[in-house]
Amino acid sequence: MRASASNRRIHVLLEGVRNGTLVPNPEFQRRLVWSNKHKSDFIDTVLRGYPFPEIYVASGEVDLDTGEGKEMLVDGQQRLTTLKQYFNASPDLKLSSGITPYLQLTNQEKKDFLDYLVVVRDLGQMSIAEMKEIFQRINSTNYSLNAMEIHNARFDGEIKQFAEELAQHSFFENHRIFRTNEIRRMRDTVFTLSVIITVMSTYFNQDSEFEDYLRQYNDEFEERDHLESEFQDVFQFIGECGLTQNSRALRRKSDLFTLLVEIHRALTKNNEKPLEPVEVGKRLRQFYELVDESARTEEVIGIEHSRIVTYYDATRQGTNQRVNRINRGKILQDVINGDFALDK
Repeated sequence: MRASASNRRIHVLLEGVRNGTLVPNPEFQRRLVWSNKHKSDFIDTVLRGYPFPEIYVASGEVDLDTGEGKEMLVDGQQRLTTLKQYFNASPDLKLSSGITPYLQLTNQEKKDFLDYLVVVRDLGQMSIAEMKEIFQRINSTNYSLNAMEIHNARFDGEIKQFAEELAQHSFFENHRIFRTNEIRRMRDTVFTLSVIITVMSTYFNQDSEFEDYLRQYNDEFEERDHLESEFQDVFQFIGECGLTQNSRALRRKSDLFTLLVEIHRALTKNNEKPLEPVEVGKRLRQFYELVDESARTEEVIGIEHSRIVTYYDATRQGTNQRVNRINRGKILQDVINGDFALDK
């Protein structure tokens, strides 16, 4: 198979979509979700006459009576959809300031837009199975994508960007929370996004809520400013608790996840009982020592023996399961508020 490349003007591509001779959404296409900012940047690229990556098409069905054939868009769905939305003034496209709507362009600017040459690579006649294989190879990397990398390929919006920025906060760097390989595979963003969604809602299972929140807050995330301020308070409070780097809260992500969520809740929702970080720090250090003792000896003597074991068990396996997150959260909430019997 040898793919041939040619140039097609935007108006030819739009006409193909309009009359059904170019099918933009075959079943194997990812349902990409560009944010409006991404779409606006793309339209700005076109209006400025700058190039963008080629799109791929393949031959589809041919009407044996009329001889009219169809083409399948193998790769380039979001780009073509965005061009169509811009031309049709779709309400689904909210242009950034500075990007002139198509209807407000001068006649020459409209002509330049419609005459813009797009590089189209024709893969020729092939089966759907072959198209799927080509699509996967076009969009593949040299390793399997994890869940967050797949979400990253689909969503580039506001809440994801906030999670990325939060993961770069000095708190995580100073305490060496994420290893280089974890950052490379976006596991730091997975962690902070889980924290963000949890404080906005409640504990959930694994990453089950990721797609809903990434989609809902792709274009706008009005909660960003107050959450940014609240997390700054959380980081400062934990810093004043005096936990050492050897604390399990700073060396185990499941413990840190619970601590971040429960300190946030204590600071933002439990206003009736003001917290002193020094006192909370003492309670946390004692609690974590008991949990570590439970890990070493599998025996803790005290009133709260069973709850310490419950907490410890919830950090050993299935740490991202909702039930274990809830169990850890309830226990740590009592420790933070001084409602947990810590005496041996």
